[in-house]
Amino acid sequence: MFRTILVLLIGLGAVVCSGAGQTETASEPHQPIAIQFTLDRPIDAAASPFVMAGVSGLFSAEGLAVTTNVAGGSSDAIARVAAGSSDFALVDINALIRFRDRQGAPPVKAVFVLFNQAPYAIVARKSRGINALSDIDGKNLGVAEGDLSIRLWPAVAKQNGIKPGHVKQSSISPAVREPMLSAGQLDAVTGFSYLSPINLKDRGVPADDLAVLRFADYGCEAYGFAVIVNPALAATKPEAVKGFVRAVIVGTHIAIKDPRRAATETVNRMDGGSRDLELERLRTIIRDNVLTAEVKHHGIGGIDPARFERSIEQIAADFKFQKRPTAADIFDDSFLPPLNGRLVN
Repeated sequence: MFRTILVLLIGLGAVVCSGAGQTETASEPHQPIAIQFTLDRPIDAAASPFVMAGVSGLFSAEGLAVTTNVAGGSSDAIARVAAGSSDFALVDINALIRFRDRQGAPPVKAVFVLFNQAPYAIVARKSRGINALSDIDGKNLGVAEGDLSIRLWPAVAKQNGIKPGHVKQSSISPAVREPMLSAGQLDAVTGFSYLSPINLKDRGVPADDLAVLRFADYGCEAYGFAVIVNPALAATKPEAVKGFVRAVIVGTHIAIKDPRRAATETVNRMDGGSRDLELERLRTIIRDNVLTAEVKHHGIGGIDPARFERSIEQIAADFKFQKRPTAADIFDDSFLPPLNGRLVN
């Protein structure tokens, strides 16, 4: 008989999830497909949709047994998927664009975009004279090792008439980014809009002294975190890929509908996490990165090809492509459900 279809009515519309398998009989029980899923960093509120997909039984309803592991950044996570040691990963799609430009790089593609807007930002102290992006001229900007925001800074600076050479960049360890800014040793830092500002407030920096200069508000067209898939899995088990994406979409809806529960479930899987901090972080992510005007109109998970092409052009301001990719080289929308299965009201 056919696998049970799970219907979740979550106040945001009905989302139907059908199983990854075809048919099963009492004498031939369906065996779940083992899936390795990689996060590119230790778990925090950004992983809430995947946490909720797991605890709500959405992956298992799709015939998937998902195990999660953590990589040391997007480059590491992409490498794992490319090598086949991981099936899916949540990574910065702009890191994927750069990876695909390597000679002989496997054709890893994104199949679902979680962050419709990248969280890149400069976080500054107003008490240091920074209220808008133009105020960064002549200031001391802390840039953590491996920071992804700084890679789009040249394009944003150019678009806003700022000369990058007029901004002093100090290389710092990620561990001292917030402490140095809170201590006044830096005027501003690059980072993610849902990380540093909330961490700084937790360190006692008054919220009204923080200027969060989101690149998206200054012309940056980049998308953010996306789910990528191993090419072999995509070719041989497309229904499993579709099932994983469906489960994540419903998990995202649940996190949006009930962020308190999502934050609690996420913190339960963290080492020493704070429910209040992760709840604030999740609400910031939903507001700034997930529920954008584009998503409300065109549904979650996809891209606007024209915008994506413009974002690649912005990457080119700081990256010399051997062969400039197209949107189709990076993103495959064939695993997404129809629009009515992706709308968020």
